[in-house]
Amino acid sequence: MGTYVNPNNSAFQVALNSEIYIDKTELLSYTNKVLGSKEGLICNSRPRRFGKSITADMLVAYYSKGCDSKKMFEDCIISKKDSFQQHLNKYNVIRIDVQWCYTTARLAETTVSYIEENVLKELEEFFPNIIPDNIKSLPDALAIINKVTGQKFIIIIDEWDSLIRDEAENTKVQDEYINLLRGLFKGSAPTEFLYLAYLTGILPIKKIKTQSALNNFDEFTMLDTDLLAQYVGFTENEVRDLCQKYNRNFDEVERWYDGYRLNGEHIYNPKAVVSVMLRGNFKSYWSMTGTYESIIPLIEMDFDGLKEDIIRMLSGEAVEIDVSSYQNDMVTFKDKDDILTVLIHLGYLAYNEKKCTVFIPNEEIRSEFVKITKRRRWNELIELQLKSEELLCATLDLDSDTVAEIIEDIHANYVSVIQYNNENSLSSVLSIAYLSAMAYYFKPIREFPTGKGFADLVFLPKKEYPDYPALLIELKWNKSANTAIKQIKEKKYIKALENYSGSILLVGLNYDKKEKEHQCIIEKYS
Repeated sequence: MGTYVNPNNSAFQVALNSEIYIDKTELLSYTNKVLGSKEGLICNSRPRRFGKSITADMLVAYYSKGCDSKKMFEDCIISKKDSFQQHLNKYNVIRIDVQWCYTTARLAETTVSYIEENVLKELEEFFPNIIPDNIKSLPDALAIINKVTGQKFIIIIDEWDSLIRDEAENTKVQDEYINLLRGLFKGSAPTEFLYLAYLTGILPIKKIKTQSALNNFDEFTMLDTDLLAQYVGFTENEVRDLCQKYNRNFDEVERWYDGYRLNGEHIYNPKAVVSVMLRGNFKSYWSMTGTYESIIPLIEMDFDGLKEDIIRMLSGEAVEIDVSSYQNDMVTFKDKDDILTVLIHLGYLAYNEKKCTVFIPNEEIRSEFVKITKRRRWNELIELQLKSEELLCATLDLDSDTVAEIIEDIHANYVSVIQYNNENSLSSVLSIAYLSAMAYYFKPIREFPTGKGFADLVFLPKKEYPDYPALLIELKWNKSANTAIKQIKEKKYIKALENYSGSILLVGLNYDKKEKEHQCIIEKYS
């Protein structure tokens, strides 16, 4: 066994030894199915702390000839599959961690040569007297080994896009790296020496530099995970099981760490979920593993409407996006859609594929965006925040007239881009108006199911603010605020909060299109 060629299974054993390990070995059923086929070129992109390296370690432990992993997998899901024994530890595996090589080589300019030299050195040990001394290219060496011995390889590259992200403007390094990848995976020769290629990274691959470098890969990204969604992070059922085991409140975990919608699955960040299970404190764990300073230059780019869209998302709204123009690098940004798209790939935003909208996925991420905007002192946000705080205070004081006046002012002066035409647009304006409530409340729940209909907006206070009431808001268009309050009572919307033990305010709001006026009624429920 070697470091790069036919590694052992010790890295995956570390994951299995952890107090919390979620079995994702069923992914191997898919990779077994596509071995030796055109679908055997896979790039599974996902944000940091979503288990990329553990997946790479699992593939190594299962396929590598350099270890015996039968006992390791005997209690895992894959062991129950028909293909388990057929492929277990049967292949020559090359495993490359580009980030580690980049760090160890010390210079970006020497990283590619470092990778080739070290992998070639180990190949010569496993296949002595086969590779000619004048061969310095890794693809050429693999082609020769295959021609002489008939043996093929599985290549697993972890953090494949490290050089693409960290050396975004170093064209010499990027061209050298792209040429290595092209030699390994593109053309007729690699089809002879490859069984499977599995790449993990953050960025997608199709549009990076030369279009022909890796466009033969099947991509699974945060925009379209397709059938691999359940292997990207923790699923809802997996999180529910953990909450039961560790006696954690699932609703609280959901509000803090849910939000990613991938192929119909609710996907959670594994790092955050494991941390809250073991520690019990609800806070931003993911941001502790890296710095948000890296995205500040992105969100401060002077693209029209970008900051306004972020403010809307902070209030709980989703905004429309076109993800098709993004070039999948860290330097080519043409408009705000490109910025929002890269933030999806980085995990800071979530994407609704059906509606083509983007939004802040959960309280963990939202709290970090709030820190960024406060630290950078956006004038757009500061002014709105002050008005919003007035609105929240007036609401808590049951001052209906002031609430109506402030909502009218906020709509006219801060969010006039949203044109009133129905109750849904009124709901959007209202969620933005209550932006300051996000310090004390989770993001508003729209269309909250009640059993006899849907409440338009519900604000639930965070646990650390037990004295704040829940806000149950019903909106009307060209009717009356009294009608809104009456509907809350007649349809017994309050029953939807029967498990909530704090106080509740009922807020009825109406917009009269003819008079262009808001009316509001606030009642304390008892």
